[in-house]
Amino acid sequence: MRKQIAAANWKMNLTLDKAEALLDGILSENINPTENGQVVVAVPFPYLIMVNEKVAKRKGYAVAAQNCGNKKSGAYTGEVSVEMLSSIGVEYCIVGHSERREYYGEIDEILQQKLVLCLDENITPIFCCGEALDVREKGKQNDFVKTQMEKALFDFSASELKKIVIAYEPIWAIGTGKTATSEQAQQMHAFIRSVLAGKWGEDVAQDVTILYGGSVKASNAEELFHSPDVDGGLVGGASLNAAEFIQIIKALKH
Repeated sequence: MRKQIAAANWKMNLTLDKAEALLDGILSENINPTENGQVVVAVPFPYLIMVNEKVAKRKGYAVAAQNCGNKKSGAYTGEVSVEMLSSIGVEYCIVGHSERREYYGEIDEILQQKLVLCLDENITPIFCCGEALDVREKGKQNDFVKTQMEKALFDFSASELKKIVIAYEPIWAIGTGKTATSEQAQQMHAFIRSVLAGKWGEDVAQDVTILYGGSVKASNAEELFHSPDVDGGLVGGASLNAAEFIQIIKALKH
């Protein structure tokens, strides 16, 4: 079975004391994911070392960065390199989140550079893709997401691709008042897997973990995660509540 992941994305939230309290609350339940399961906690840069010190001792838990620089090193004020992240024990890094694309103008070329650097440092990238409401309303979602994948992923070999986690973000259903159903999530995840199969073959496609990143909550996690092509979630707001996120972890496929 593919790796099943519950990934918490804390975004730009929490002071240090609140971040530590939230993490302690999540860890206090002593939930150990199944052999193919993993809990990933993506936190702001200042908290990476603290979080890693706590999760490194726990089987099935890992720390993630929410972003990384697209250059190896040098005179890039304010940037954090993948090599720096690797040196402090970071195992995952989110690449191409919709908020990075929209608010910081991260284009496909930049995202591909970040993916290459992550793989070079043995950090697992969580590559995000997904369409906005206007694209979905025109029925162009498949073409849009396929283009995102082609530009960012298609230069990688099969062995490299299998080291990348994909997260589908239905941007059209985030903050718009519209809700994505588990059927719509499964439909897009199956399409993403078919794109992978068309490029690298069915065996490779079946090995790639695809997460759902559209307002995952305790109330819908089990239904979403038990869709055949949904391998867990990239969880935003719900991951800021320990009790809520614990229920999401428990919803992972066994």
